[in-house]
Amino acid sequence: MTGTAPTTTRDTSRHARLHAALAPALDGDVLRPGEPAYGAALPGFNLALEHRPALVVRAAGVADVVAAVRGAAAHGVGVGVRSTGHGAPPTGPGELLLDVSGLDRLDVDPGRRTATVGPGVPWSAVLEAGAPFGLGGLCGSSPHVGVVGYTLGGGLGPLARTYGFAADHVRSLDVVTAAGDLVTATAEHHADLFWALRGGGGAFGVVVAMTFDLFPLSIVRAGTLWFDVDDAPAVLHRWREHTTTLADDVSTSVARLNLPPLPDVPEPLRGRAVLVVRYVRHGHLAAPDPLVEDLRRVAAPILDAVGDLPYAQIGAVHADPDDPMPFVERGGLLRELTEDAVDAFLGAVPPDSPVLAAEIRLLGGAVARPSAVPNAVGGRDAACTLFTGALGAPVGPPDVAAHLQAVHDALAPWTTGGSLLNFAGPRDDVSAALVREAYGPATYARLVELRRRLDPAGVLAPSSRWSVVDGAR
Repeated sequence: MTGTAPTTTRDTSRHARLHAALAPALDGDVLRPGEPAYGAALPGFNLALEHRPALVVRAAGVADVVAAVRGAAAHGVGVGVRSTGHGAPPTGPGELLLDVSGLDRLDVDPGRRTATVGPGVPWSAVLEAGAPFGLGGLCGSSPHVGVVGYTLGGGLGPLARTYGFAADHVRSLDVVTAAGDLVTATAEHHADLFWALRGGGGAFGVVVAMTFDLFPLSIVRAGTLWFDVDDAPAVLHRWREHTTTLADDVSTSVARLNLPPLPDVPEPLRGRAVLVVRYVRHGHLAAPDPLVEDLRRVAAPILDAVGDLPYAQIGAVHADPDDPMPFVERGGLLRELTEDAVDAFLGAVPPDSPVLAAEIRLLGGAVARPSAVPNAVGGRDAACTLFTGALGAPVGPPDVAAHLQAVHDALAPWTTGGSLLNFAGPRDDVSAALVREAYGPATYARLVELRRRLDPAGVLAPSSRWSVVDGAR
């Protein structure tokens, strides 16, 4: 990611005119290739993705977002949006990268049990702000991920089986449309836009504020059980047996990890092949935990870290990396998890595999129930998610994507053919197909129609999966 971006003479002229129009009109910065700050503004969380926009706009407020979108539309330039940078697709040399991380408004209303945030707010800030009131939001596995981007993609978190997707609990969205209008979308006003953004992702408008529900979440029973890879078959088969009868107050996942020999990995786990069981239960802390208790009897854990945990520290369950790194990922959905599927999963991730993580996350419960206010979230009928990840170039091997694909191929007899939007990985033809299949024909067709109606010129998210599958550009 250098400070250069190849463009044609025509594009250079067009982008120069856009820069000339935006620079005096914005409170934030407008950066071009070759300027010292341009290169530093490019990297997101995934260092394997290359961003090469013609311009970078670092918005200082909502007015900057409106001006940037209107200016880009007037000059025929597409706009890619990045908030905290975790899920942003790469932007190309003909596009404007709109950085909205500076919109970091955060208001908690304990009486209404709501929070209102800007797109630059990470979940860690919401957890910290809600904790004094005994309230928490439906964050994901990593509290460092942005609230808005995560929620627009659905938002599957550690309490999903109890409360559903984060998108199910959004009350309103302040949105800059592709035409550059600022509107508030609710179930009553701009209802189509409200429906599409909650689960369809950010290709339908630039969300500059979101109000959503908080829940009484103070202490949960949560943590991890770590087992040696030799014990993985017995543990995972027993885990599968329990998942058929688990109550909705339990959310759980399992992951095969090939851990690197790095200092920040706990010493008992460093450089080992392991199976980790993740567990979160919301309810009476004095109640028993049959799944955890039974797995402890199946095999002796290397580490046993299940106990009472302040909800504000829920990120400790998955312990996702905090620092940017290059990585490759792939997601899928399983329609069922049989004994044969468990065996196939374990066989596809040997200890010498470059696949660092292969996770099966149990769905069902509240995930499977439609939202009280309908939204575009897909994949509700799946039994589990399947997610794989590995280090990308220049750290990982050049064929790492093939190793990830091999895991999904091994589970193909049990997959739905789809993937949740947040788990599908960067844009390509495969991930576009995965997302299309997860939505189903009716929801997908409605999203495509709305995309074409709300953004007929394809101004927003030109490098997203929607630019591949909806034909808007």
